[in-house]
Amino acid sequence: MSTPRSRNASKTRADILAAARARFGSEGYQATTMRAVAADVGVDPALINRYFGSKQELFAEAAEFTLDLPDLETVPADDVADALLARFFTIWEQDSTFLALLRAAMTSETAADTMRQVFATQVGPALAAVTPDHPAQRAGLMGAFVIGLATTRSVLANPAVADLSRDELARFARPVIRQILQGPV
Repeated sequence: MSTPRSRNASKTRADILAAARARFGSEGYQATTMRAVAADVGVDPALINRYFGSKQELFAEAAEFTLDLPDLETVPADDVADALLARFFTIWEQDSTFLALLRAAMTSETAADTMRQVFATQVGPALAAVTPDHPAQRAGLMGAFVIGLATTRSVLANPAVADLSRDELARFARPVIRQILQGPV
């Protein structure tokens, strides 16, 4: 018989969100069930409904995250790619919320919309500060490149990319990022 959980609503809510992030990240939106999340935490599925409402609402809250991009206006132009890559590596390797969102965005319009919002409110403005022209297009292309790398590395686990060290991947990606953000169109 398992030990009963203490009655701490905020901790239980946080545990449910952590379990949901892990499930959404490993299984994607469609395959994740409220019952599985509840089992991971050791609570009744009805409690998840009480705290979050629906699976869609649970996902929306679990998928909220901040990229915390560096202030690129203070970064020398030649170092922008490295500053972005350092942050992207941290997100890809340590942020289960991003991985959950990335996986789910392939099959869920809610997740795709959340991803678009992250790019519109966080990535676009940060990148616009360092582009000479066409900021929306450059930010969009940067998003496509970064999402492509993250998907190939973390979701598909293609060995040709997934097995590269940070330094090796940075050597390949650095000139592409420079071209996208600051090169001639």
